[in-house]
Amino acid sequence: MHAAAKPYVAVIGASQATAADLEDAREVGRLLGEAGAVVVCGGRGGVMAAASRGAAEAGGMVVGMLPGDGREDANEWVTVAIPTGLGELRNGLIIRSADAVIAVGGAYGTLSEIALALQAGLSVQGLHSWDIEGVDAVGSPQAAVAAALAAGRGRTGQQG
Repeated sequence: MHAAAKPYVAVIGASQATAADLEDAREVGRLLGEAGAVVVCGGRGGVMAAASRGAAEAGGMVVGMLPGDGREDANEWVTVAIPTGLGELRNGLIIRSADAVIAVGGAYGTLSEIALALQAGLSVQGLHSWDIEGVDAVGSPQAAVAAALAAGRGRTGQQG
């Protein structure tokens, strides 16, 4: 399958996450990997590492948009490490690369990514995340992934 035909789903959340958020992020990553989606994230720790690990364990591809200048900063499960040298400004690259977004927990960096995603007209699924207009609160990793894949496939022209 051509890379443009796969849904790209950004998984965003805190680098210092709760145990429950880490478990949910790993499951989100696993489900996305099994579905053949490309996981896009910040490529470092916390929710980013957990989602990366889940996707990698399922044989999926993980693109990590890193804040610094070196690929060595990526977590061990990132397939493609892109050092941006942009710090938090990389959040815009993460969102613009995605067809849909899943927010797992999160702090202010996650909030900035949510705002960018909503401004771009992307579907945002929130799993224990910010309760704001435009974020679809979901109760499980399965619900988050199902909604994100449906939205992502709609943007790539794929059928269910």
